[in-house]
Amino acid sequence: MTFLKHRPNFKLWVGLLVIGVVIGIAGAGNVLLNGHSAVYNVTREIPWGILIATYVFLVVSSTGLCLVSSLGHVFGIAKFDFIGKRAIILAILTLLCGFGAIAMELNHPIRMGIYAIISPNFSSPIWWMGTLYGLYLMLLCAEFFFLMKGYHKGAFAMGMIGFIAAITAHSNLGAVFGLLEARPFWHGSFLPIYFIISALVSGGAIVSMIVYFNHKLSGEAMPQQYEDFMETLGKLQALFLMILVFFVVWKIIPGLYGHPPEKFEATMAMLTGPLAFNFWFFEVLLGLAIPVVILLNKKTRTPYGVMMAGLSATVGIFFMRYDLVIAGQLVSMREGTADLVGGLLQYTPSVTEVAIVIGAISACLLLYTIAERLLPLESDH
Repeated sequence: MTFLKHRPNFKLWVGLLVIGVVIGIAGAGNVLLNGHSAVYNVTREIPWGILIATYVFLVVSSTGLCLVSSLGHVFGIAKFDFIGKRAIILAILTLLCGFGAIAMELNHPIRMGIYAIISPNFSSPIWWMGTLYGLYLMLLCAEFFFLMKGYHKGAFAMGMIGFIAAITAHSNLGAVFGLLEARPFWHGSFLPIYFIISALVSGGAIVSMIVYFNHKLSGEAMPQQYEDFMETLGKLQALFLMILVFFVVWKIIPGLYGHPPEKFEATMAMLTGPLAFNFWFFEVLLGLAIPVVILLNKKTRTPYGVMMAGLSATVGIFFMRYDLVIAGQLVSMREGTADLVGGLLQYTPSVTEVAIVIGAISACLLLYTIAERLLPLESDH
């Protein structure tokens, strides 16, 4: 980032990220030395924990960055042209770090990769998830290559195919949850569509922070081109967020209407149960209400306001992913399960799990910082 070229800020920023990466490495080392069952708080009853939520958060962010960047060199909206290289390289890095997070969740990720190739299960949504995201990663790399070389026709072609691959892979990620009939909170066709609109919110939020920190904190005045872009992005983000509010409301209503078995209990776990603080404070207040208020008010829809709305939304969306993953598992699938509290299972991330999450996010930001320093990411238009 431009402001990081100023030495004191750069050293502090990189130092914090290096510490985060070291924390993540320590967490990964603890897993390798002691095994999943000894250091993770996931159980047979709740097999998916915060690492799955982090994976979803990172790959959703990757998809969102791809979709937002495509508004420029694919769909011809000139104001978005200049963010193409930065958005695509960050989309690649978030996807790779998401793969890293889910790899630490699996006992044998290398074995899984080998058997996914030599013994594919075409009826498995998880197999399709890995395959589609692998294809999506290759298309992102090709698109980034053409953007760096200035081959605009190639970038357009790869961007268009990548746009389709992003939508396909991401809707399939929603299907990984939505096709689980045994988990009523997730089951249905809602999640594939919900994931796509939430990806747009994630992508727009991250782009707002990229643009702001590249040009405002450098100490230089933000060029008019970028101020105009932030104004446009703020309006788009307000639209995306309002649609997401609509989706969140309709995520709740089917879980309450008629008290459907298991779905109702999982929904109430978010509204009044163990996930209530996450839902009301992080999801609703930070993720939706504050950004919407900032972005709908012309006086606060300044570059700084758009960035703060993006930062607030990003924090809220991380907890959206966490709550979605955990809430769907809190209702026991087995009769006579012990250790229920208020009729629900319990899950709290272990120190090791949190350390790996910190490491994954820090690694993504550190790699992006290095890319900013070493690669010519300014627009060539």
